[in-house]
Amino acid sequence: MKQNTHAGGVRSGPGAVFRRAAVAEWGALFGAVKEQVLRRKFAAVPLATAATALVLLFSIVQHLPGGDRFVADIGVVKAALPLDLSLLRTPLSLYVPALDLPVWGALAQVFLVFGVAEIVLGRRLTLVVAYVCTLAGTLFARLAVALGPHHLLGFPRWVAHVRDTGPSAAVVALAVVVAFRCRAWWTGGAVVLAMVAEAALLPNLAGLEHLVAISTAVVIAVWVEVFGDYWPRVLSGVGAAASVAQGGARAVTP
Repeated sequence: MKQNTHAGGVRSGPGAVFRRAAVAEWGALFGAVKEQVLRRKFAAVPLATAATALVLLFSIVQHLPGGDRFVADIGVVKAALPLDLSLLRTPLSLYVPALDLPVWGALAQVFLVFGVAEIVLGRRLTLVVAYVCTLAGTLFARLAVALGPHHLLGFPRWVAHVRDTGPSAAVVALAVVVAFRCRAWWTGGAVVLAMVAEAALLPNLAGLEHLVAISTAVVIAVWVEVFGDYWPRVLSGVGAAASVAQGGARAVTP
């Protein structure tokens, strides 16, 4: 297949167009991640490593004799539980994988997405997004059961006794925030479209919780974009003004 060559020797064609699109979409993200990983290796992603280890640990423990009861007591959330107990268990529920799904997929997703987010967003924001979006899904489950099956967003009461655990909501939310931060609009759009399709084709609690997590993630991403450096700038300005005032006071002191 013949490729056209524009002035200056720049080739054009499907391959070249795809490469340019890939660089525009993922170039900055890939460069930042590659530089950190090559320079620091696993030390660049301690949060992702710990999160992956926790998912693996809970997966092993809950398949041991008596382990499922232990994991349920510390990390399993259900809409039927008292709210205070659900809130207490929610941070650990993020790392409790589903019993009926292969854990290797969850491990790969957590390590990849948490790792990229940790490098791009920083550890603190990564934790905030993961926890807040998981919590939003947990609270939505209670609301959906309260609304009942006759409501568009409602579910029958038996759903209140379904285990509501796993890292999927956090993974989806982090992917959206990272895409927003890196301006990878096609990637972010693909994640959102996939979750909308999942909710439409497989209408269940998990699908709607993913949409709630995405909505929460978008709010966080916009908030950080608009106000993220507001208080640091204010404090910096106050510090600079105080320094100038102190310098002026010393200058006029006899």
